[in-house]
Amino acid sequence: MTISKTLRAALAATLALSAALALFSAPAAAQAVQGGDTGGGVVRVPKPVTGAQVYQSVCQACHMADAKGASGAATIPALANNPRLAAAAYPIMVVSKGKGAMPGFADMLSDAQMANVITYVRGNFGNSFTKPVSEADVARIAHPLADH
Repeated sequence: MTISKTLRAALAATLALSAALALFSAPAAAQAVQGGDTGGGVVRVPKPVTGAQVYQSVCQACHMADAKGASGAATIPALANNPRLAAAAYPIMVVSKGKGAMPGFADMLSDAQMANVITYVRGNFGNSFTKPVSEADVARIAHPLADH
């Protein structure tokens, strides 16, 4: 049985979006509770803040722990040793607005989380683009019509 390229892309996008929504569906206040029972029998996980935490919680499900991407139902691009990450605007646009099968995360991640994870990826996994990406950099691209 052959799965069409469109169906594979839709499946990959659905899986990525489902993982992200599951991670961020709890209210921020409840996410701040670290471990233990919140009274309703639900254990909350802390909200990812650092670039490494966001990568591990959101990105690595598709891009893999080593950031080398994957192929299967869809092709997930490698972030490791990726020269396209040199200009910070490119990963900001992709993370905030999405590209191909990857959904945009502007409605799920804060500008700070996006800045942190982009800075993390640009400086790790064989990438040496060490200039930090700021929240203001993300805001200019993710929310171009908003007052900054």
